[in-house]
Amino acid sequence: MSTSQPIEIDEFADTQRRVVRVLGAAQVFGGVGVASGAAVGALLAAELSSDSYSGMASAASVVGAALIAIPVSRVMDRRGRRPGLLLAYTIGIAGALTIVLGATLGWFPLALLGLVATGGGTTATLQSRYAATDLATAARRGRALSTVVWATTIGSVLGPNLASPMGRAAGRFGVPSLAGPYLLTACVFVAAWLTVALLLNPDPLVVARAARHSDGKPPAQVRRSIREALTIIARSPSAQLGLAAVVLGHAVMVAVMSMTPVHLRHGDAGLRIIGLVISLHIAGMYAASPLVGMAVDRVGRRPVIATGSAILLLSFVIAGTASGHEAPQLSVGLALLGLGWSCTMISGSTLLTDSIPAEQRPNVQGTADVLMGFGGASAGLLSGVIVAVGSYAILSLVAATMILPLLFVTLAPARLETVRSPAD
Repeated sequence: MSTSQPIEIDEFADTQRRVVRVLGAAQVFGGVGVASGAAVGALLAAELSSDSYSGMASAASVVGAALIAIPVSRVMDRRGRRPGLLLAYTIGIAGALTIVLGATLGWFPLALLGLVATGGGTTATLQSRYAATDLATAARRGRALSTVVWATTIGSVLGPNLASPMGRAAGRFGVPSLAGPYLLTACVFVAAWLTVALLLNPDPLVVARAARHSDGKPPAQVRRSIREALTIIARSPSAQLGLAAVVLGHAVMVAVMSMTPVHLRHGDAGLRIIGLVISLHIAGMYAASPLVGMAVDRVGRRPVIATGSAILLLSFVIAGTASGHEAPQLSVGLALLGLGWSCTMISGSTLLTDSIPAEQRPNVQGTADVLMGFGGASAGLLSGVIVAVGSYAILSLVAATMILPLLFVTLAPARLETVRSPAD
């Protein structure tokens, strides 16, 4: 029988640096693909149907990311990170092309199906953050995770600003302008696929598992399930808090962000202004992530969750009191919304990873992304209804009521038990 032994950082330092570089490069392409669609998804849904269904665009993508996370995490658990990421990007490519076809035909259900499938790109970018931690020590786990998150900044800021020129270029070929950005999505997802396929070698999860056993072989795989993952999370208060930070932070971000383009359009803002506001939001999500990761490792996971929750509340006040004509104020609010998301996502993901035995991490991490996806999808879908029957300000108020419990629980004096694996 094999015995467990710690992974020494000196032994895998070079491999870890290479893994982070490759994942970072893929994230640049993936960021362009995800963000270019995010800038116009709600507008495309409204054009093909009505404003009441505009929230379905982000909801569909987030539902897709949640559903696709299930087979992707299973593939990762059995075969490693690389095959799982390739599967996710493949589905995303197919989805982007389906959106273009649906928009060209003017058939909303087909475009909606494509939006679900493009969630594969989101799944890949989210799961990449966990892949960065496979060979990292607990003391540097937050920084490793945040470095890969930060790499998304370049693509995510660039993507929305390419929406307008891609729309004009697509129009020359008879493709609706709001579908043009999804042609770009398909191309950059292909680039991300090739980066992972050709350069992510060795596979970090395979190396980490093999290193934990003296015979150099990974343990026999057992069947994982969402129920099993939830049982493991339920045993650890720290895992519960990490999961809550990830799910709630993501849900409120999706709800407010997805309806901001519609709010701006009602204020007669053009696609260029909308792209700029969304770019600043995405910059807030990713640009400060290295600093957030350092704070997570040095100050602690829980204080950063509390800080992120407070920033989110501030963002709702600023964005919710701005009209569709007040793009500068909305830009500030959306940038803070992104920063608050970054704090809750990085600290929550790191705390969750800390709290779970190493052999269960792919299953639990995948389950967390499923729950995060469905939480975001529900919020995105309801956001369109709330704005249609109420207002953008009411949506911001509802988002605040969702995040307040997280802040209170995080600040409450409580002892969080963390489950450490031998690999830590």
